Amino acid sequence: MRTHYCGHVNESLIDSEVDLCGWAHRRRDHGGVIFIDLRDREGLVQVVIDPDTEEAFANAESCRSEYVLRIRGKVRHRPEGTVNDDLASGKIEVLAQQLEILNTAKTPPFPLDEETEVREEVRLRYRYIDLRRPAMLENLRLRSAVTQALRETLDANGFMDIETPILTKATPEGARDYLVPSRTHEGEFFALPQSPQLFKQLLMVSGMDRYYQIVRCFRDEDLRADRQPEFTQLDIETSFMDEEAIMQINEDMIRNAFHKVKGVELAKPFPRMTYEEAIRRFGVDKPDLRIPLELVDVDDLMKDVEFKVFAGPANDPEGRVAALRLPKGSDLSRKNIDAYTKFVSIYGARGLAYIKVNDIDAGIDGLQSPILKFLPDETAMAIMQRTGAESGDLVFFGADKAHVVNEALGALRVKLGQDTDLVEEGWRPLWVVDFPMFEKDPKTGRLNALHHPFTAPGCTPEELEANPEKALSKAYDMILNGSEVGGGSIRIHDARMQATVLKLLGISDEEAADKFGFLLDALAYGCPPHGGIAFGLDRLVMLMAGANSIREVMAFPKTQAANCLLTDAPSTVSEDQLKELSLRIRKTVVES
Repeated sequence: MRTHYCGHVNESLIDSEVDLCGWAHRRRDHGGVIFIDLRDREGLVQVVIDPDTEEAFANAESCRSEYVLRIRGKVRHRPEGTVNDDLASGKIEVLAQQLEILNTAKTPPFPLDEETEVREEVRLRYRYIDLRRPAMLENLRLRSAVTQALRETLDANGFMDIETPILTKATPEGARDYLVPSRTHEGEFFALPQSPQLFKQLLMVSGMDRYYQIVRCFRDEDLRADRQPEFTQLDIETSFMDEEAIMQINEDMIRNAFHKVKGVELAKPFPRMTYEEAIRRFGVDKPDLRIPLELVDVDDLMKDVEFKVFAGPANDPEGRVAALRLPKGSDLSRKNIDAYTKFVSIYGARGLAYIKVNDIDAGIDGLQSPILKFLPDETAMAIMQRTGAESGDLVFFGADKAHVVNEALGALRVKLGQDTDLVEEGWRPLWVVDFPMFEKDPKTGRLNALHHPFTAPGCTPEELEANPEKALSKAYDMILNGSEVGGGSIRIHDARMQATVLKLLGISDEEAADKFGFLLDALAYGCPPHGGIAFGLDRLVMLMAGANSIREVMAFPKTQAANCLLTDAPSTVSEDQLKELSLRIRKTVVES
């Protein structure tokens, strides 16, 4: 029906006849001559309809916004003074010879220009209209280009694109499964995969050697801006590679994607940081290196002070006292500080102490804070020296269990960086390595896998069992501007090591056999050393697009309440369908 896309019509086609299809973006009637900006996915072109072409002019007169049109015409230069340098087609226009209305359209629920603010609820309800907006179209175009670039690197390195099952078995991976009742196996359920983890390991046992897949995954968990109940990840697994080789090939892949899609050259090589260093300096294992603020330990300086708020955590093996210096922060008002105190309370902090540095050269007299009366002068000045405080700075303090201090000051560091315009421009990739194998649940004391139960430790089974809390894993996370975009590890390929890990996690032999006995069986049939990584594709594209939510780079996302406003899903089903599945809905009884 067409010879060219609207956005591809340019000066090289002067005096050529073209057939165009698209939507009427804007219609203007200028003294008997009608102008229509015709839009398709590649851009806009200006179409001129002259009264001399009677049928085309009559159709143009009845045309309205978002009508679907087919136009045949001749390309010509725009008159002098009417060139639009903002458009690729801005130096030409198409003089229509024929104009056919392929379909009419109701008035859209919101304008398609970028200047009009539209509530997200409305945008998601009419997503097919929202996707016509240039910004959304550009995001999906970017997503397509990113996946193409990622595939390019993997294909060139001998990886095979292999699909794994969507209907599978429920496994304990840290989040709730979406369950699918089986009609043919009464009372039994499939689960939608949280990841293809077990299957990709089985592919390594099968000798596939190098696998990848851009795959849909499902997790029934609480949602945030960068989480969805269904999401897409780039899943990768390879045999006979150690972590150094796996990290290198994936680093090259991300670097190639940024080069091809964004024209950006990322650092080579990506810097590396241990988990322990990341937590100590930034409070989190995914630090945003664009923010030049760091946590500083002051436990040793607080152990002997009489102020129990500081002395208690300083003398607690599981406690931490840390300082966070904000350059030029002494201008913050009491109202600002109270707001930050409320902010850290979200992370369990019971308060936020601070010292304003009015004049560092004046010693203790140059400091201002309600806590100074509880601190010896030499302690306060030692803190100033350790943090590198200067006149005009503000030093915040966190004192509590280490995990509370880390989470609270880690989040405060990011918020202060954003609020005070300290976030540097550019891209700061990072590998975080040497993760602990396990983390202890503070309530139950039970060990949980920091990554997943199939991550290999860097020690023998005997060493692991003797001191599991000190064991480090062969895991690696790729961080970009404070977001984890990829996480992976060397996997356990030895049945005895896998049994040891499951035992330490409190998973009985019976439960292990029931949940993933097929993987344990496979390890006994010549499983090669292997490892891999999975990238959150939605999150990666979100960062590259400069968007604030992964919903901005997904065609048909769910809301934060995990429902689809477009299709009104989830929804009830008929009694007949339930009966066929041997299911019955039990109403929740609300106690009065």
